[in-house]
Amino acid sequence: MKSLVCDKAGVLRMEDRPMPVAVAGEVLIRVRRIGICGTDMHIFRGTQPYLAYPRVMGHELSGEVVEALASSHLKKGDPVYIMPYLSCGTCVACRVGKTNCCTNISVLGVHRDGGMTEYLSLPEQFVFKADGISLDDAAMIEFLAIGAHAVRRAKLEKGQRILVVGAGPIGIAVMLFAGLQGVDVTVLDSREDRLEFAREVLHVNNAITVGEGDKERLAAISDQEFFHVVFDATGNINAMERGLEFVAHGGTYVLVSIVRDTFSFADPEFHKRETSLLGSRNATAEDFDVVLNAMRSGKVPTHLLNTHRTTLDEFANTLPQWMDPSAGVIKAIVEV
Repeated sequence: MKSLVCDKAGVLRMEDRPMPVAVAGEVLIRVRRIGICGTDMHIFRGTQPYLAYPRVMGHELSGEVVEALASSHLKKGDPVYIMPYLSCGTCVACRVGKTNCCTNISVLGVHRDGGMTEYLSLPEQFVFKADGISLDDAAMIEFLAIGAHAVRRAKLEKGQRILVVGAGPIGIAVMLFAGLQGVDVTVLDSREDRLEFAREVLHVNNAITVGEGDKERLAAISDQEFFHVVFDATGNINAMERGLEFVAHGGTYVLVSIVRDTFSFADPEFHKRETSLLGSRNATAEDFDVVLNAMRSGKVPTHLLNTHRTTLDEFANTLPQWMDPSAGVIKAIVEV
């Protein structure tokens, strides 16, 4: 079978590999769609800190069941999506349902080879039916689930003001699912095209450009009180540290992005606000299900999120073009 291998930073190579064989408890899947995200681009650039080369990328996946046990709830031909965070099920986090932060987690396309291949065999508990949506939509569930999880962590209340810092795909996912909670959404970003997308597609109330006077504008639109909840989705340490300035007294700061760095803040500012600081990592099966139901009910504009597409054969030539911000990629899909 074809497998696209990232040998090292900047080098993608198609390789012929043996088809996997499903062992007990596994499902054999024909991969059909792969969503491309910032993690894949970091791997290609050589800036993904939690990975060893060579690696088959790809963790936003949908496909069709090829083989499953007779006792399985899955049958041959079923369309499926995959939860790529392979958790152990027995650690301190898994025992309380926090499989997203499993101490032994193995993420497809990062810690182990992922879905840029024709077939995968995976434990059945990470494979879910995608009835009622397209394979394209099913490949977009994962990144949206990260946003849905962050929103669930924040326990938003209707009428609150929230700020999303960073309008990339994860920030878009946060805006979308926060908006469904009936809150007042503002976004802060440096890219005008992303801000325009937030205005036109996600219907955020305010889209503010990073730069001189941005804090004053944020203060003005919040009656000088700032925001009940601030989500950081930048992956930039300076933005993460600055974001605390925008949290209202008694508010919550949710760090959705991650950097391999030390995060610090002024303790007097943190204490006088009695700030709640939350990390938000990956997503759980519950969050995937929230996204699936939102898609089925037409609440997710997937046709507008999916801005670019190519095939597995052409991906190596296409990826460098997509990494240029001028390409305007929101979510790209690879067909297998």
